Amino acid sequence: MTPIPFATRTVVPRRPGGKAAAGFSGEHDAAWSARADAWPMASSPVLSSLEIAQAAELWPIADVAERTGIEEDELELYGRYKAKVSHAVLERLAGEPDGAIVAVTAITPTPAGEGKTTTAISLAEGLGLLGAQPLLCLREPSLGPVFGIKGGAAGGGYAQVVPMEDLNLHFTGDLHAITAANNLLAAMLESHLLQGNPLGIDPHSVTWRRCLDMNDRALRQTIVGLGGKINGLPRETGFDITAASEVMAVVAMARDLADLRQRLGAITVGATFDGEPVTAEQLHAAGAMTVLLKDALKPNLVLTLEAQPALVHAGPFANIAHGNSSLVASRIGLKLGDYVVTEGGFGSDLGLEKFLDIVCRAGGLTPSAVVLVATVRALEHHGDGDLELGADNLARHLQIAREFGLNAVVAVNAFPGDSPRKLDRLRKLALERGAWAAEVNEGFERGGEGAIALAEVVAEAVQHPSRFEPIYPLDASIPDKIAAIATRVYGADGIELLPAARKKIERYTELGLDRLPICMAKTHLSLSHDPKRRNAPAGFTVPVRDIRPYTGAGWLVALCGEMQTMPGLGKHPAAIDIDIDEHGRTVGLF
Repeated sequence: MTPIPFATRTVVPRRPGGKAAAGFSGEHDAAWSARADAWPMASSPVLSSLEIAQAAELWPIADVAERTGIEEDELELYGRYKAKVSHAVLERLAGEPDGAIVAVTAITPTPAGEGKTTTAISLAEGLGLLGAQPLLCLREPSLGPVFGIKGGAAGGGYAQVVPMEDLNLHFTGDLHAITAANNLLAAMLESHLLQGNPLGIDPHSVTWRRCLDMNDRALRQTIVGLGGKINGLPRETGFDITAASEVMAVVAMARDLADLRQRLGAITVGATFDGEPVTAEQLHAAGAMTVLLKDALKPNLVLTLEAQPALVHAGPFANIAHGNSSLVASRIGLKLGDYVVTEGGFGSDLGLEKFLDIVCRAGGLTPSAVVLVATVRALEHHGDGDLELGADNLARHLQIAREFGLNAVVAVNAFPGDSPRKLDRLRKLALERGAWAAEVNEGFERGGEGAIALAEVVAEAVQHPSRFEPIYPLDASIPDKIAAIATRVYGADGIELLPAARKKIERYTELGLDRLPICMAKTHLSLSHDPKRRNAPAGFTVPVRDIRPYTGAGWLVALCGEMQTMPGLGKHPAAIDIDIDEHGRTVGLF
C-alpha cells in the first residue's frame, strides 16, 4: 500500500529536541533523517479519518520508544505498533526534572464533540515541529461511544493517534480487564450473600453494580438471583458502563501495583445490618482483582501520524466519572517530555475541574497552562445561530480557568468548510472575552503544521507563572464542596440536596469520608444540570439526588439531576455504519 500524506503541505517528523535529544547517537540521528527524507509528500485527496489511518506508514513503536527515552527493558511490545511501558521508567528517572503540563479542555460541546482530542494531538505535533519533546497523554476509547453517537475516539483527519482501529476497539485489553475485575467483585459478593453471609451484609445496602463496556440502557436497573435459591438471592441492582466503574477510577489513580492493591481493597460494596461499611478486602476479592489488573496498570504507548509519542491509558468519562487519563501516565510523561499535553473529557466544567480538583491534588501536579477548544459550530449552537451571542459560553469557560488561577489559551478548532471570516471573528471574540491568547488550529487538515501558531503561544503561556489553586479545601464539609463547584464553576445560585443525598452525607460524615474530594456526575451538554439549558445559563439551582462513596478511588460521587451512569444508544448509532468491506477492511469506524 502506498502511504498517503499526513498534511496538505510537506512536513517531516523532526529529530527530537529537549529531553529526548540527550544520548541520541549519530547512528540514530542518521536513521531518523533517512526516515524523514522518505516521509510521503502531500496531495489533497478527500479521505475519511479511517482511510487516512489505514493508509499511513507507521513507525515501529520500539523506535518511537527509543527516541522518547524509554529503554528496551522498560517496554512490553503488543505487536509492532503498540506497547506497554513499565513503571520502572519512573524509578530510573526519579531525579530528572519534570516537564510542563498543558491541560486541554473545551467549551460546552455539541453532542458530536468539538475536536478536543484532535486539538491535543495536533498541539503535541506542533510542539514537536518547534523542536521540543512533547508527550501526549490521552484516555482509552470506550466501545460505548465508538458504536454509539461519536464513532472513533483517536482524533481525526491528519491529527490522529494510531493504530486507530486497534485503539478504538480492543486495544491492549485494559477495558476488558477492568470489566472482568469489576464483575468478579460482584460475583464474589453474590456468592457471599448466598453462602451463609458470614459478614452479615444487608442485601438492601449493596451499592456495587456490574459493568459493561457498551451503551445499553436496558441494563440500568435489573433484578438478579431469579429462578430459585440455587441462582442466588433475588435483589434489584444494575449495570454501569465500564468507564463509570470505580475500578476504572482506581486504575487511573493508582501510583503502582501496591497502591492498586490497597485501593481495590478499600472499595466499599455495601454495609452490614449494623450499618458498618463492607469492603472488597473483607470479601477477599482484592488480591484476585489485582492479578486481573496488573498489566492494565501499565500505560500504553502508541504514536501520532507524525510519530510523536502518546501514552493512552484509562478511560473514565468526564460526565459520570473523573474524565482524565491515568496519573501514572502523566508522571511518566513529565519525566520523558518537555511538555505533557493531556486532555480532560468534555468541557472545563467537567474534565478540567476534576483534573485540577482531584487528579492534580492527589498526584501533586501543577498545570502550567490551559488550552480551551472552541468551534464556530459550538458557539452558533449556543447562540441559536449567532456567533456573538454564543460567545457567552466561551466567556464562562474562560472564567472557570481564571477561578483556578490559570492562563487559558483558546484554540479555535477549524472544521473543513468553516468560514475563514467566522474563524477569525471567533479568535477575536476569545481575546475580547479574556483569553490569554487565541489561535486558529488547522490540525484536522494539516496535522502538526496546522497547529504551529497554537503551539507557539502555548509554549509562551507556559513560561508565565500561574497561581493555581483548587476550588475548595478538602477540610470543607461535603455540602460546601459541592456548592463551591456548583457556584464557582457552573455559575449556579446554589445546590439542592434531595433527601437521599442528605442521608448519605450524614452517614459519610460520621464515617470520616467528608474529607474526600467531590466528583460531580452531571450532563456535559450544559453548564447546568439540565441538558436543554444551553449557552451561559443563570438563575438555577443544582439538584443532587444521591452520593456514592468511591473509597478506593478516593472521592465521593455526587449524582446531579437525571444523570445516568449507563448510556443508551440513539436512533441511528454509529454501529449501523460500521462494517467490513470486500477486502476485509473495516469501514465506517470514523
